[in-house]
Amino acid sequence: MEDIAYRASDGCRLHATVTGRGRALVLVHAGGPDHRSMLPLADRLADLCTVVLPDVRGYGRSVCRDPMCHTWAQYTDDVLRLLDHLGLAEAVVAGAGLGSTVTLRTAAHCPDRVRAAVLIGVEDIEDEAAKEAEIRFLDAFAERVAADGVAAGWEPVLANLPPVVGEMVRDAIPRSDPASVVAAAAIGHDRAFRSVEDLASVTAPTLVVPGADARHPTALAERAADILPHGLLATAAINDSIRTAEDLADAVAPAVRAFLTPFLVQPPGTVRAAVESQAERREAKPT
Repeated sequence: MEDIAYRASDGCRLHATVTGRGRALVLVHAGGPDHRSMLPLADRLADLCTVVLPDVRGYGRSVCRDPMCHTWAQYTDDVLRLLDHLGLAEAVVAGAGLGSTVTLRTAAHCPDRVRAAVLIGVEDIEDEAAKEAEIRFLDAFAERVAADGVAAGWEPVLANLPPVVGEMVRDAIPRSDPASVVAAAAIGHDRAFRSVEDLASVTAPTLVVPGADARHPTALAERAADILPHGLLATAAINDSIRTAEDLADAVAPAVRAFLTPFLVQPPGTVRAAVESQAERREAKPT
């Protein structure tokens, strides 16, 4: 397992972890947790491909304290910069929650760079009233974090989250930078998509794993799978019996492996070689 750092287009220093060997799968975590929440799923796929696990800006090691830098366009560009850093013309992109929205935006913006996509718990695409409610919710969350810290910001929210999301958030809190978390809440003021019909622009083959809560509604996943030109609804789903990151990996890994194998199987690829070469150059650099 290798940790890498790279620069975004705005100069922000971003971080990712790489494991496995072969063609690349960029696996993007949900909002609240950091890349470690995806490690169990990455472990189950590392024999199939190179899994690249970024910390989305604002989370974990990718500290970004400027709220103006938290937009869907910037998050998309961050993924493309990561591919550029690794010397990749294309990759499979997958994500959970917020990461599923980043995946969709990247696939819509640069279809030539996303070989296939996986969406684990598609985030709600709100109407105007629901969007206003989301903005109020995230603004209040940011105010609590700014005043009393990250744990205090999450405290009144955790009981209403799906068990697995709550567990992932609790695990990530000690690694979270408060000012960065406050800034990341500004994403609520941006819109990823205006309606589910916008997903028709995503032409990559896409596996949709349904969620089962108000923020990741099952009906939306079903509708998205219908609208996506090459969408496939997974039989696996996220529910309250899934309580840990390990449980999530056990639940979705078989479907993800089956879907992605045609897009990923090849002799050991260039991603691991590129990462190892970068590490060798860093070690050889005079101090």
